Amino acid sequence: MNDSPLAGKTALVAGATRGAGRGIARELGALGAHVYVTGRTTRHSGSDMDRPETIEDTAEQIEALGGTAVAVRTDHSDSGQVQDLAERVKAERGGLDILVNDIWGGDPLTRWGEKLWEHSLEDGLRIQRRSVDTHLITSHHLLPLMLDRPGGLVLEITDGCDYRFRGNVYYSLAKIAAIHLAAAMAEELKPHGVAAIALTPGFLRSEAMLDHFGVTEANWRDGAKIEPTFIASETPAFVGRAAAALAADPDVFTLSGRALSSWELSDRYGFTDADGARPHWGAYAAEHGLN
Repeated sequence: MNDSPLAGKTALVAGATRGAGRGIARELGALGAHVYVTGRTTRHSGSDMDRPETIEDTAEQIEALGGTAVAVRTDHSDSGQVQDLAERVKAERGGLDILVNDIWGGDPLTRWGEKLWEHSLEDGLRIQRRSVDTHLITSHHLLPLMLDRPGGLVLEITDGCDYRFRGNVYYSLAKIAAIHLAAAMAEELKPHGVAAIALTPGFLRSEAMLDHFGVTEANWRDGAKIEPTFIASETPAFVGRAAAALAADPDVFTLSGRALSSWELSDRYGFTDADGARPHWGAYAAEHGLN
């Protein structure tokens, strides 16, 4: 068995400061990819997310797993910064094999329970700029580095695998846009042998979610006393391993254009979460009438 199936590959995870992006960056690095870790929060410069995690932390975690990584502060809403990033990757690595679009930043802007006409329009439009515009800007500048590298993979990280309403118009539009963006890019990338897939975690036990419930990874089950569905949550490693399994699959092109989940890919590839569990949000949601 090859423990480094991504050796020699170059990956870029946009939005790898925390959460799913960090989990994906770590797992890609663990399988041998050289990972560019990008985001706005560094040890010297924060963002309006006001979180302690940094891109340097993520890069160091990858190196602790035996991988190689470089942290590059990038505001993905700034086309000039992303163009500079693309030029750096081309100069240093010659091209790109794996692109992960996980830029979000919409949580503090989403007002659950407010209708479209009640919600702050400014905040609603900012959600689109942060999670749709940034993905388009990043793909525009980075995809040219992938066109002469057949077997490449673009991942659009989202919430959910379908087009159903997600409880808030602005949030729903942003997450569904990522699904269609993957499907649309799949068509344009098809002649180049590059796959594009939308990928969703289940109930993500991110750093921010642990803080929200006042728990740590050591006692995370206590969060289910506040929100029962939290018992079916997964760590960022789970969706990270889903992404890494896709990147390492020589037949990944057969899945191009689809929207897939961490739990169904666990069934397909057999990976587990960081604690050895196999969380299955799809089965849990069906059993509890959450679909």
